[in-house]
Amino acid sequence: MDHARRQPRKQGWRFVLLAFVLAVAISGLVRSLWIDVYFIPSESMEPLLGTGDRILVSRSDFSADPIRRGDIVVFDGRGTFAPLNSGKGPFADAVAAVGHWLGLTGSDTTYVKRVIGLPGDHVVCCGTDGKLTVNGQPLEEGYLYPGDTPSEQKFDVIVPNDRLWLLGDHRSRSADSRSLLGAPGGGMVPLERVVGRPVRIIWPLDRFAELPRPAQAGTTSKNGQ
Repeated sequence: MDHARRQPRKQGWRFVLLAFVLAVAISGLVRSLWIDVYFIPSESMEPLLGTGDRILVSRSDFSADPIRRGDIVVFDGRGTFAPLNSGKGPFADAVAAVGHWLGLTGSDTTYVKRVIGLPGDHVVCCGTDGKLTVNGQPLEEGYLYPGDTPSEQKFDVIVPNDRLWLLGDHRSRSADSRSLLGAPGGGMVPLERVVGRPVRIIWPLDRFAELPRPAQAGTTSKNGQ
């Protein structure tokens, strides 16, 4: 009798385990192809995105829908914003990867910034009015953190083909392309490193909101974008 009772229990646990593995596999497939969840670990994109926000990110097809100036993008910063090896060791890296995959922690190699310069753009800080200029035209930046200037750091860059110049909205709190001007690559992020675009804040619930794609910031690039 006891043996007969144990058999359904074993089968029940096997079904639960199989269902869990299947759910994880389907979730992994969806997140690798279409949509993902990311944790915002810093103040660099305030006021739009705050520390601790979880955002839903669409893995867009950028060949069909090219990145525009003013877009917010999530990207892999390895080789540009982040070192190729975190140096924490395999176990710590594995734990960090699980936390990142679950949307519970940030990533040492994944960043969220706003596109200021497209391939071919000439980006300068700053014009006589204190604004950034792109291809000689002042850039209107209504998304900046209140009280911040477009940049305290001066720069004059031409964005190479297939690269982006990226800045945070909270300029005084953002480590971005400006911070890497003297590094290899000059803070320019390859287009192929872009993961996708944020489409919604999903946590905390009191900040649950859509993140509409902004209208393209003024001026045109030398490539006509």
